[in-house]
Amino acid sequence: MEYLTGHTLKPSQISTLGEVLFTDGRSDDLRANQLTCEAYGYTYDSSSGTCRAFRYNTNLDRNISNINNKLNGPRNTTQLGSNTVQINGTLNTTRGFNNNCLINGNSNEIANSISNATVLGVLGEATADNSIVLGGNASDDNLAERQSIHLMYGSQTTTSGWKASYLNNTAASFFNIPDNTAMYFHSEVLAVRVGGTGTGNAGDFASWVERGVIINKSGVTSISRERDAIKSSGTVTSWLTRSAVAGTHTNFLLDVKGASNVTIEWAGNIRFTQIKTGVAL
Repeated sequence: MEYLTGHTLKPSQISTLGEVLFTDGRSDDLRANQLTCEAYGYTYDSSSGTCRAFRYNTNLDRNISNINNKLNGPRNTTQLGSNTVQINGTLNTTRGFNNNCLINGNSNEIANSISNATVLGVLGEATADNSIVLGGNASDDNLAERQSIHLMYGSQTTTSGWKASYLNNTAASFFNIPDNTAMYFHSEVLAVRVGGTGTGNAGDFASWVERGVIINKSGVTSISRERDAIKSSGTVTSWLTRSAVAGTHTNFLLDVKGASNVTIEWAGNIRFTQIKTGVAL
């Protein structure tokens, strides 16, 4: 672009926010006055002292990043980065960067960066990927005050030592017990041998049910539990599972123990019944 007659500046670039910067042949990041800005066909913003090619829309990124969502009902919100979300009801919220989620009910939430979650009922809150939550609250209760949560843990073992299983079989991922919350849990664990050279055969299996109560008192967790062996077949004597918490660490742990040179796949189907008290315990 040539310099316009009578002007010593000409446009050099337009920023992603729509501001036009000018050059005098030496510097390329100069701001022009209103006369020069408008001479080149742009709009001068006197409040900011800038020349504008367009006015940046703060909702633009939100709208681009909020795609393929279906909101049925009033006052539902999908925050930035929520994609392929369906909401049926009123006053429900996904907190952003949520994918493939479903909410059916009123005043429910799915936490930021949680995907593949389903929340039903009233004032339920999903804080884990792939979780199913049922909120059983009155409209004037607190968020997540009374709810049930359904999760899966998984792991593979090849040794005889204890090993952590993980939420959704995703390394270092655990379900977090909220502060000042009591949770009854019911854990159904199945282990199946799929390989290895140790004693026994592929297809050996064992199963357990473990249940109890976990309580988080202002960041310190404790557990009371009992475990029953259900059914097993084959060489499974050393196989075992245990639910645990670790004091000031508020993660729910499901540890498993197999056998040396035996490849075992583990799956834990875990249901929680939660009371989030809203007071310091």
